Amino acid sequence: MIETRRLTADGIATSVLVGGSGEPGEAVVFVHGNPDAGTDWMPLMTRIADFATVVAPDLPGFGSADKGAGLDYSIEGYARFVHGVITALDIERVHLVAHDFGGPFALTWAAEHPERVASVTLINTGVLIGYRWHRLARVWRTPLLGELMMRLTTPKVGRFVIGHDNPGLPGEWADIVARHLASPQTKRAVLRLYRSSQTKDIEKLAPRLRERDHLALVVFGDADVYIPVEQAHRQRQPFPRAEIHILSGVGHWSWLEQTDQVAAHVVPFLRDRVGAANAVKHQHTQGD
Repeated sequence: MIETRRLTADGIATSVLVGGSGEPGEAVVFVHGNPDAGTDWMPLMTRIADFATVVAPDLPGFGSADKGAGLDYSIEGYARFVHGVITALDIERVHLVAHDFGGPFALTWAAEHPERVASVTLINTGVLIGYRWHRLARVWRTPLLGELMMRLTTPKVGRFVIGHDNPGLPGEWADIVARHLASPQTKRAVLRLYRSSQTKDIEKLAPRLRERDHLALVVFGDADVYIPVEQAHRQRQPFPRAEIHILSGVGHWSWLEQTDQVAAHVVPFLRDRVGAANAVKHQHTQGD
């Protein structure tokens, strides 16, 4: 069973989906991107909850989390929030699953807390290396033009753009994603996030993460118009042992578009790793 809890992390109130059947102190933590919410992870979470504790928070400015004007909508601010959620739930061993901007958020946290990272799963995201902002991001990063674009982005317009860019995304999910961006406070958070983020700073994560050589899985739809598929292969720079799977003809929200295809890679990867440390510890104890 997966339930919704309210908690405060880094001084920010939010809703967090929590459930599953894992050991205490270990969890699969799902980190969403723009303009999503924790509930968007449910198609994957329900499959992983059979063998692991699953956690998916709404990040500041999104979903049902606080959306105050004074919040820190930078990558570093989101990483601190992720740390606050992990700390509040007493999670010591973390399996990260991230999408879109959730990648930089989660990986910034991972670079700061490498000893707590059990594995990393990247779905259409990663350490963006040699990345050029997509067309919407370039508009959002431009003062005045970005505000105008957001003012014109009604749910109907948002639905059209998302459907156009992601023709394989089911209509109900395109509607949900578009509604996420309807809140004026979320629009403000998006503008501040994109304007505070620099690709060169994201690239700097690569050597820090490479030092630890975390176990990593990369699943990437090759029809992503926001993050080009070459970024999938570049993840071997921060994660030399990364297992990479490319999904032909699949767009940005790959796990919503082709849940079975994505789950076919993510579920066994995590099943083999969740609880692995405890199993080894148990074997050593028996040996003694």
